[in-house]
Amino acid sequence: MRWALVKVSLAVTTMVVVAFAVPLGLVIRELARDRAFSNAEREAAAVAPALSITTDRDELERVVASAGSDAGMAVHLPAGDGQEAVELGRRRAAEADIAAVRKLGRASTTGVAGGSTLLQPVALSTGKIAVVEVYVPESDVTNGVGTAWAVLAAVGVALILGSVAVADRLGVRMVRPAQRLVEGAHDLGEGRLGARVPEEGPSELRLAAVAFNSMADQVVQLLANERELAADLSHRLRTPLTVLRLNTASLGEGPAADQTRTAVEQLEREVDTIIRTAREAKPQTAAAGPGAGCDAAEVVRERMAFWSALAEDEGRKWRVAGADRPVRIPVARADLAAALDALLGNVFRHTAEGTAFAVDVHNGEDAVIVLVSDAGPGIPDPEAAMARGRGSGSDGSTGLGLDIVRRLAESTGGDVRIGSSVLGGTEVRIWIQLDGRAPATGGHRQPRRRRPGRLAAAYHRSRSR
Repeated sequence: MRWALVKVSLAVTTMVVVAFAVPLGLVIRELARDRAFSNAEREAAAVAPALSITTDRDELERVVASAGSDAGMAVHLPAGDGQEAVELGRRRAAEADIAAVRKLGRASTTGVAGGSTLLQPVALSTGKIAVVEVYVPESDVTNGVGTAWAVLAAVGVALILGSVAVADRLGVRMVRPAQRLVEGAHDLGEGRLGARVPEEGPSELRLAAVAFNSMADQVVQLLANERELAADLSHRLRTPLTVLRLNTASLGEGPAADQTRTAVEQLEREVDTIIRTAREAKPQTAAAGPGAGCDAAEVVRERMAFWSALAEDEGRKWRVAGADRPVRIPVARADLAAALDALLGNVFRHTAEGTAFAVDVHNGEDAVIVLVSDAGPGIPDPEAAMARGRGSGSDGSTGLGLDIVRRLAESTGGDVRIGSSVLGGTEVRIWIQLDGRAPATGGHRQPRRRRPGRLAAAYHRSRSR
């Protein structure tokens, strides 16, 4: 579009310049010619009064000399009254042309070697016709024409270049917002919901950008509502199932107890299958939209308040650290709540009653760390657990919990690590990046991280408690 506008401007400006410059150049040439012959007519007119008074050769030579054009002027006197024809100066015109001027009695121009001559008839006192010949060199006819044409050409080229430059700037002003709109639409189609278009450029493109941003905001809001609904359903289904599974341990032995435990396990598998199918059917977004952030400390306090009731029933000690001040992260509230519920649910499912656990939040300049640790037996093979978290799955584990946590961390450019906690069991560390790096795509990614001193110190203090 930009180059098309430049080409159109170039073609139109060139036609306008040619349409005006060519006729103007011809007019300039004619004006120069008219100026040269007007000067020749004035020179001839300066001699005419003397010819009407006298035909004396000496007098006429003085008159011609006083005119200052003796080198280019000639006077042709006809023969008569016993006098021979007299010619003063250098004759350049043909005799036939001079005779024709005497006969017709009007001025005429004729071409000669190196230029042209003006033949001006003058009536003598004797009634005869004398002819004054004024030589006009070709240089006088074209004097100033080349310079004028050069100026016209320079002005024309400047106009063409100026129009191209203006068209290019106008094209950029029009094309750049259009390109940004195309890129924004492409990013939104790829799932990067944070894509927005600057509302600038011509009014039509500004309106299109406003409409696009409004549409993107609506998409983000709809997906946020969908995630909140999915998280709510997950909370309503998985948490009661976890409690029910724990309670089946008190049923003792017997066919009825075994059938109940089998039914609960089958129900858990069915719920996991439904949730996994729903997650696979929904496209993952690569960036959180505007307003998708939340206060991690507030979410941690809320979810710990929920799980504390079950912890008291099972005699588990629990602790929360670093959640007393606001900690803003670029993650949706429902997503963080679902990740915490997944990790805390794993603690209750895979550790014995009475096992302590803790949640720590560490806030740094470019990242936030959320640690979920327990005093259980630990995970013998963290790599296998992370493989399940990347969707491989295994018997008795869907990997859904770690998959939720991994996707949340990688959506910010962070990652998830499993290690040993200071409580003696498992520690799951969620690294949430704050500096706006691009999220991981295509498999597990180990991004380069910067740990500011304050965050590193807090992190190591939590492990030494």
